[in-house]
Amino acid sequence: MADTLIDLYCHVSPARFLDEMNKLAPKLGNIAARLRGVRKIHDLDARFAEMDEYGDYRQVVSLPNPPIEDFATPGQGLALARIANDAMAELCQKHPDRFAGFVAALCLTDVMGSVEEAKRAVNRLGAAGVQIFTPLAGRPLDEPAFEPLYACMAQLDRPIWLHPARTAAMPDYAAEQKSRFEMWWCFGWPYDTSVAMARLVFSGLFDRYPNIKIVTHHLGGMIPYYDGRVGHGLDVLGQRTSDEDYSRILPSLKRPHLDYFREFYGDTAMFGGGVHALRCGFDFFGADKVVFATDTPLGPIKPAIEALNKLDISDRDRRKIFAGNAERLLKKKLS
Repeated sequence: MADTLIDLYCHVSPARFLDEMNKLAPKLGNIAARLRGVRKIHDLDARFAEMDEYGDYRQVVSLPNPPIEDFATPGQGLALARIANDAMAELCQKHPDRFAGFVAALCLTDVMGSVEEAKRAVNRLGAAGVQIFTPLAGRPLDEPAFEPLYACMAQLDRPIWLHPARTAAMPDYAAEQKSRFEMWWCFGWPYDTSVAMARLVFSGLFDRYPNIKIVTHHLGGMIPYYDGRVGHGLDVLGQRTSDEDYSRILPSLKRPHLDYFREFYGDTAMFGGGVHALRCGFDFFGADKVVFATDTPLGPIKPAIEALNKLDISDRDRRKIFAGNAERLLKKKLS
């Protein structure tokens, strides 16, 4: 095991945030009850007891699902995001040996308000970056309306944590009313992550903001495993489509489109996933773009560490994944 572990994608729901969420959106009481049922998401004593098992282990925390945009009006949502950010900043200040940083919440149904909140969270509260969801209240992340946020994060030089948000309301089959057997989560989340990545690439995001940093949850969704379809398969983008003209998209990019997918970071929050999946993601993104994460307390810590320790890579690359790459993104030395 590496000397220092920085878990870059963990979730927390501060009590103050849960209380205010219930007030603003009482219809989500069942979701709030579920979050309260995951004890370590709000009980610090239980959380710290588990963390003690792993030595010099620190977490970067963010809010879990549901996205604020899905249940609050823009004004209510921004107020709730501010409450969450203040509470997470307070946790980091009180427990710097536990929390390496926090990822700010936003409410992007108010884009400009969220830009200002991102600036406040980073510049005044010390946020490591911001979290955005896909889809965002049913909308794609390459909508021009969201451009001010990308410009802001590129200027701040702070990462964006990208979290999938599909629900059972999106059916697997047109003849059905909802997704069954939790396929919306098991397969839908990696799919939505992959689609969001592709839309951002094809929109030219990385050409406009070469320094932008986006951390994809669950090791880039499907992208590493379908690099042939994404790469050579989409070299003929537009030839399968007759009602839209895609002929100018790939020529508008400065580099081959598959190159841009390797600009994303992929985290190792694979629910203790096997070494095969980790190897595929590591080979695709490279040692400098893979970051250790567990999704705790919604995902397990120990199996994630064990899977990474079984990966046949150099000790130097393992240290990068466990801590070094996170330190670069967080702009702080912790190991």
